[in-house]
Amino acid sequence: MPKPARLTTLTAFALLTTASVCALPGAASAWELQGTKALVAITRDQQRLPLGTVEFTPRPDGRIAFSVHMDHAKFTDHFLSMKEFKCVEGGGEVSCHVPYPYPNPGTVTPTDLAWLEHHLLFLFKLPKEFGAKLWNGLYYQLERTDKGLVGRPQSIDLNLISAPPTQTDKPPYRPALRDDVAAGVRWIDRLVIE
Repeated sequence: MPKPARLTTLTAFALLTTASVCALPGAASAWELQGTKALVAITRDQQRLPLGTVEFTPRPDGRIAFSVHMDHAKFTDHFLSMKEFKCVEGGGEVSCHVPYPYPNPGTVTPTDLAWLEHHLLFLFKLPKEFGAKLWNGLYYQLERTDKGLVGRPQSIDLNLISAPPTQTDKPPYRPALRDDVAAGVRWIDRLVIE
């Protein structure tokens, strides 16, 4: 009779230990820069607007290749300043994706997400405004969390990339060229990749 009781105690201990290990931060469920992830805009009224996906592919050199795929069915076409933009509208604002137009490595590291941030540029305008004001650019600085990447808006002048940059190996929007935007000021308050 004592043997079954001992087995039951050992089994309970093993189950408790397994559950504890699985609950540890950074356990097997940690978010990784790998595979296809959802790209979602979080608006200032906390609505979730799916925009597309980002595909991450680890490379042998330790860098991670990425590819951004916007779901154009979620956007409307706006012809602004002699160019077509894919835009979403809400909260009294039109937000248009501005694809980075020049060759770049298309890679990130766990600590350097700048090239991905450059592929998530937007401009904003009021619905009644005609044309695009390139100084109304938005750069979403990404921060890694245990659930994915969270991008907070910073203001930029998109005129900087109206001509090819002189240094093609470095992202042009270094921190000195960006200004933080207070939470809730822009309609797309955050971009998340999860």
